[in-house]
Amino acid sequence: MDIIFIEELRTEARVGVHPREQALPQPIEISLEIGVNTTSAGTRDDLGDTVDYASVVARLREELTRCHFRLLETLAEHLAQLLLREFACQRVKISVAKIGILAGVRRVGVKIERQRSI
Repeated sequence: MDIIFIEELRTEARVGVHPREQALPQPIEISLEIGVNTTSAGTRDDLGDTVDYASVVARLREELTRCHFRLLETLAEHLAQLLLREFACQRVKISVAKIGILAGVRRVGVKIERQRSI
C-alpha cells in the first residue's frame, strides 16, 4: 500500500459543544495519509491513476463549510468516510486538531484510521 499524504491543512470548521463554538467557524488543522496503489500512476504518469490531492483538499474545504459537528471524533469520522466513499483509496489515517483553544496548549485533537470494507 502506498501513501499520499497531506500535512497540516489549515482551514476552518464549526465544531464544538459550546454555543460560541457552534456560532462561528474556528481554525482547525487536518493531516491525512491516504492509502492507495500508485503503481499505475508511477508507471503511466497519469493523474487519473491516483488520488488528486488538490481535489481532496477542495472537497474537504467544501464539506466543512456546510457541516457542523459537536465532537472532533465525529468530524474525523465524517471526513474519513467521505474520502473512502468518494476517492479511490483503500485506507485513510486522519488527524484533526483545534488550534489554540486551551491556555498553554498548542493543539488538541483526535487521530483515526479507517479502511474500505471488502
